[in-house]
Amino acid sequence: MNALTPTTRALAWSLHLLVAGLLVLPAVRAVADDRPHAPAVIAVAAVVGVVYAVGPALPAVRASRRAAALWLGAVGAVWLALLALSAEGVWLAFPLYFVQLHLLSRRAGLTAVVATAVAAIAAFSAHQGIFTAATAIGPALGAAVAVAVVWGYQALYRESEQRRRLIEELTVTRADLADAQRAAGVLEERQRLAREIHDTLAQGLSSIQLLLRAAERALPDRPAPAITYVGQARQAAVDNLAEARRFVAALSPPALDGTTLADALDRLCATTGDRHRLDVRFRLAGRPRPLPTAHEVALLRVAQSALANTVGHARADGAEVTLSYLDDDVALGVTDDGVGFDPAAVPAPGPEGGGFGLAAMRARIHALDGTLTVESAPGRGTALAARLPLASPPTPPGGTDAAADDDPGAQP
Repeated sequence: MNALTPTTRALAWSLHLLVAGLLVLPAVRAVADDRPHAPAVIAVAAVVGVVYAVGPALPAVRASRRAAALWLGAVGAVWLALLALSAEGVWLAFPLYFVQLHLLSRRAGLTAVVATAVAAIAAFSAHQGIFTAATAIGPALGAAVAVAVVWGYQALYRESEQRRRLIEELTVTRADLADAQRAAGVLEERQRLAREIHDTLAQGLSSIQLLLRAAERALPDRPAPAITYVGQARQAAVDNLAEARRFVAALSPPALDGTTLADALDRLCATTGDRHRLDVRFRLAGRPRPLPTAHEVALLRVAQSALANTVGHARADGAEVTLSYLDDDVALGVTDDGVGFDPAAVPAPGPEGGGFGLAAMRARIHALDGTLTVESAPGRGTALAARLPLASPPTPPGGTDAAADDDPGAQP
């Protein structure tokens, strides 16, 4: 049962007032026509009103279709008694159609409406003493209108609810994407600063330290004041180099904990296996190359999401994560030996079917001009592959100075 909104509450009260008015009608006609059974009509109409009023007052009638069916059965029984006494009772069938269709399931409601219409037609024909097409048209047409109106309203309500939930999901997704973009921008800037410090300040301090050590050895007769000053300058370079390297480490992307992507994936596999009693293996293929921060974060997030799906849905015994460095791209593969599924049957992202996990992974990879494929079948496990293109690494001007990265304490 749906919760009452201001609109549905107004419609419900209108229906209650209609029932009350239609109950007054047979009583007034019986008195006006001075019928001999007028007291009985008034009494039965009052009983119908009391039994009908019990329903809206009981929360169980709105919460349980079983309780609603029992209440509608009681209302129908006393209504039939009223119908047997007065032909005007047939008009009460019209609001009863709406109540039955609203409270009962679609099939049960339709059955109740048909039974009510048949009873109304039969009773009205008995009171008229003849059955004609015109006698059947009124109750039947009222039943058809009630079915069309209620089913149409229910369809519109379901569509409205689906759109409301979808809007909420889209709002949350938009906020998440905005947060992810901000986080990616922060990570990219941190990585850029780390590279700049490493390639300029740290390299320069390392070179200064090596040059001062060489100058210390080349000083003629090694005079004490000069040796002291050179030693102090070299120690200052060593201390500042260590501080610069700590700064570079602190600027590393937090998602990777200052390690390489391969180390982060290996740690993810170990953590997942320990927490969920799943045999998760990591395999590295190819020669590792430096990757842009956005690529590393995207691949790590895809691996996390894929393993989360494996743990939550696959009922697998084992899984494997593979990171492959190829000539022009980097590939991530996640396979499991679980129950599998039909990729064609995965519902589109929405409030009813879900499906946001794969869509989010695919959007993350496509944003970097990559591809994501999923191969699976019921009972045959699942294989997910993400591939990102890589640009050729630029050659540093003047080549690479291997000595600049040597340990400060090493001998030149």
